[in-house]
Amino acid sequence: MPIDPKIALGAELPVQEFSWTSTNVQLYHLGIGAGAKSTDAAELRYLRDNASQVLPTFATVAASFNATEAPKVSFPGIDINLANVVHGSQEVTVHRPIPANGSGTTRTRIAELWDKGKAAVIVQEAETVDADGQPLWTTRSSIFARGEGGFGGERGPSDKLELPDREPDAVVDAPILPQQALLYRLCGDRNPLHSDPEFAIAAGFPKPILHGLCSYGIVAKTVVDAMLGGDVAQVAGFKARFAGIVFPGETLRVRIWREGKQLLVSAVVPERDEAPALADVVLTTV
Repeated sequence: MPIDPKIALGAELPVQEFSWTSTNVQLYHLGIGAGAKSTDAAELRYLRDNASQVLPTFATVAASFNATEAPKVSFPGIDINLANVVHGSQEVTVHRPIPANGSGTTRTRIAELWDKGKAAVIVQEAETVDADGQPLWTTRSSIFARGEGGFGGERGPSDKLELPDREPDAVVDAPILPQQALLYRLCGDRNPLHSDPEFAIAAGFPKPILHGLCSYGIVAKTVVDAMLGGDVAQVAGFKARFAGIVFPGETLRVRIWREGKQLLVSAVVPERDEAPALADVVLTTV
């Protein structure tokens, strides 16, 4: 079914009610590479029973742990083949530190719809509150749907982040386990693009690729550890655009520039001539 912007734009999606435990938090942190230094006290802060500190990027999976099937891109006025979809961008703003155990209610709407000609960009905004109705986090994400453009909409913005013209304040290499995608998918993203070689080939990739949100979490953790002493409470928000694919077993080279309350970041894959992975990356501190 082609995209119908008159129906889709502004549409509200079903309300999600969910809960999570410290086990979910630990699984998420393991899924983005925590625990590589298994006796490091700073690293183990991400993996304590009932008292783990929680990366703000956990917000992207908090409602997903019970998923056992591949997601469907089916919204009011939108019905797209999953094989044609890649994650475009992701932003999380936390209103306070996320607890290791909790519950939430999320309300989501289709906020923007852009026609790129050969593709469509669908932007969702979501607000999550706790059991008492107090704000927990706000997310904004986009998906890029190949072959779904041409519905007559506006092309949309194309602003890009300009990185400082100086050497970065830190450069950190974050290795990715060969089985990283198989581990991360247990957080709820069962898209076979990340686990099924035949599906990946049919989608135009030589083999399964890493989840974009896994790269997103790895980079966020890398920046927090390198520049904030591993203190997640200093993070107010984190956003990035998915600029290229990453394969399990590769490395993310993370360059970081401090600019006031913002940490500006680039993430590339050194094994493939520094092919871009994440761009327009900004971590905002409190």
